[in-house]
Formats: sequence, C-alpha cells, structure tokens
Amino acid sequence: MELYDNAVQLLTQLIEIPSYSKEESSTAEVIEEFFTARDIEVHKSGNNIWAFANPFDKNKPTIWLNSHHDTVKPNAGYTKDPFLAITEDGKLFGLGSNDAGGPLVSLMAAFSHFYGQEIPFNLIMIASAEEEISGKNGIASVIDQLPPCELAIVGEPTLMDMAVAEKGLMVIDAKVYGKAGHAAREEGVNAIYLALDDLQKIKDFEFEKVSQFLGKTKVSATVIHSGQQHNVVPDLCEFVLDVRVTDAYSLEGALDELKKSLNAQLTPRSLRLQSSHVPEGHLILKVGEQLGLKTYGSPTLSDQALIPYPSVKIGPGDSARSHSADEYIYLNEIQEGIEGYIKILDTYAAMLTQTN
Repeated sequence: MELYDNAVQLLTQLIEIPSYSKEESSTAEVIEEFFTARDIEVHKSGNNIWAFANPFDKNKPTIWLNSHHDTVKPNAGYTKDPFLAITEDGKLFGLGSNDAGGPLVSLMAAFSHFYGQEIPFNLIMIASAEEEISGKNGIASVIDQLPPCELAIVGEPTLMDMAVAEKGLMVIDAKVYGKAGHAAREEGVNAIYLALDDLQKIKDFEFEKVSQFLGKTKVSATVIHSGQQHNVVPDLCEFVLDVRVTDAYSLEGALDELKKSLNAQLTPRSLRLQSSHVPEGHLILKVGEQLGLKTYGSPTLSDQALIPYPSVKIGPGDSARSHSADEYIYLNEIQEGIEGYIKILDTYAAMLTQTN
C-alpha cells in the first residue's frame, strides 16, 4: 500500500501545480524532491528529470520508463477547478490526472519498487517535459544524455492495453502556382482551379502499403488559402496536409509517394514525429503474450514518436478522457497500473535471465 499511497499523494501535488508545456519547472521540482527524499540520485536537464535504479552496468541491457508531466490547458467545459485534486466516487479529478499523471506516478512507484534490487537490466525512470507539443526541449533533448535502451515503456492512458505500434505525424505545406490576371478578362491561370485537381486526388488518396496493427496511412487537407482581391485571378493557392503515417512507412517514404501523385510543391514542416513499431520477436511481445495483455496499434501521438528505440505504450487511465473537461482517473486504476508495471518488469527479467 505504501507505493500506492505515495503515488496518489504525488499525483495530488502534481494536479495542483499548473504545468503547461514549456512551463513545467514547478512540477519538475516536485518530481525531483520525490526522488531526493528517498535518497535517489537525480539527473536534470531543463524540465526533464531522470534517475537510475542501480549504478549503470554497460554489460546489461537497458530499459527506460518514461512518462510526461506537462499538460494541455483546461478547456471551457470544466465544471470543477482543474487545479484542485478532488476525490469523488473512487475518482481523482484534476487536469493531467489521466494524461499522463496516473501513468507517470504509477511508473515512478514501480521504479521505486525495483530501486536497489538486483535485476538483469539497467532501469531508468524519465519524467519528460513538453510531450503535449512534441517540444524540442522534451524527451528529444535528453536522448543523447542517456544510454541507449533495448526497450522503452511509455506511460500513457491505455487501460493497461499495450500499444505495440503508433502512428507518426507529418504536416505538409503545399503550394500550387498559377498566373495572375484580371478576373473580368480571359487572363491568367487560376491557381485555385489547379489546386482542385490535387485536392480531389487527396480526397480519394490511398497509400500503397497497409500496416498490420495500424491499418492505412491517412492524408487529409485541413487548411486552404488563396487570393487577395475579388477581381484578380490568384497565382498561388496554398493548403496544408495532415498525414498520419503508420509503421508501414517512414515519413520520408510517405512524402515521396505523395509527391509522385500531386502537382503541388510539397514541403514538410518536420520529419521528427516518426511512426513506431516493436520488431517481431522482441522479448516484450512474449511478455505481453504471457501476461495476456491486449496489443493494438495506437492512432494517437506520444513521446514514442521521438524515441529512436523499440517502445511500447501502456498505462492506467483511458485515452478517451484525455484533454476532456473534468478529467479524472479511477484510484483503483493507479493501483492496477503499479501492479501491472511491476508484473511486466518481473516477467521481462525472468525471461531475460532464461535466455542468457
């Protein structure tokens, strides 16, 4: 019960401290204090905090435990104070309670359980910043400061189902050029009409490759702009494409396939948020099978997209509650999360020992 009580107490503290992305310094201090109060050495970079369960052993594989402590801003639908931790009917209400406070404190509790124990892998707990905006000062900024891992367990609300693949995201700025002219005369080449050909292709576009876990890669036109005056034929039409890429593609591969079909000039804003999947035969898949965990492909983005190593996403809470008004997590979900993480790591350790 001590692990659970400490986790709930920590989550209560975190809820009551605003920690919007890029503004997480106060919650970083609380997380740092959680470790130092237990005589656990803490490492810090920006608002990212991490700790080792044992002195690092280069002869052992490494597992990362990762979740984030930043939140989105509360929406207008809140009826409760988003920064007041309220317990009602077995639920703990508050901004960030579900996404991803519950998974974060459950991972930290599991890490505390293993701290100082003899285990066949290096175990690192990483509380990251700026996850909600995939910020450059979040997990991406500390990867080079950490030893590579053979597995990252990313804590997000998944009902303790295990996401073994996750869609990536690519936002593309598209430009179609025409020729300006007077709208009253037969002059110019209307860039809007040229863009219509591409937009119709996008509406019906299907990528060639399909993912086993995530299905089809999806492209959507989401923003469009053209023209400045009613009497001038526009020479430029600009639109934005939102591309949700499965593990069947790299972002670069999906971009190439679009370029072959469209006439527009396509410029990706970023190629950072790659799709991910666990390689076939990875030990975590055998662990999940032995524990009877449901596996699936996740359509939502997390720090998995920025971690260049095999990873799974699993945690207490429900993704459907994320970013919703009066966000909450069930208290029993936290207990189940702690126990679930410990079982996963115990089983992984046992299987790793058997194979060596």
